[in-house]
Amino acid sequence: MKILLPLILGSVLMFDSALAADADIESRVAASKQVVQAFFGELKGELVKAMKQGGPVNAIQACNVSAPAIAQAASEKHNMTVGRTSLRLRNPDNSPDAWEAGVLAKFEERRAAGESPAKMAYFEVVENDGVRTFRFMKAIGMPPLSKMPCLKCHGREINPKVAAKLDALYPADNARGYRPGQIRGAFTISQPM
Repeated sequence: MKILLPLILGSVLMFDSALAADADIESRVAASKQVVQAFFGELKGELVKAMKQGGPVNAIQACNVSAPAIAQAASEKHNMTVGRTSLRLRNPDNSPDAWEAGVLAKFEERRAAGESPAKMAYFEVVENDGVRTFRFMKAIGMPPLSKMPCLKCHGREINPKVAAKLDALYPADNARGYRPGQIRGAFTISQPM
């Protein structure tokens, strides 16, 4: 019995640790979803306001300035790194790291298998050089033009004035030619554990 008791107690402690770890991950996933939703909502608000004030050309300028500022504010507020990335970049500052590129490739596979980008998210705890980091990504799908004007700057048919503004701000722009239902990129979150 003396040997059995430590084994039982050890098993209970390991089980409690596993439950606590699961609760921590669930909490991080929920927080990440809220941060992404807030980021998207704030950016969308800025873009809609800019569109009303000066059309897509004005919205490009707003996105160029507002998106990085919104991401930085969210990062500081929530003690995590918040951003956007894509396999087809507009802004080279948003280049995916190897983990993000792998998740984006998996998102494309899931879309090809019929899953809606609107429902795609992925999280994982990764370890690099002994440092554990919580990683989360939420796909950004291309909505129909009637729902959001994203295709005016990211679609196949772009007004020449819009294209000229994009060329001026993003000389290496590769984020054009999308159709509704495709994945334009993802919101990405990284948080030390």
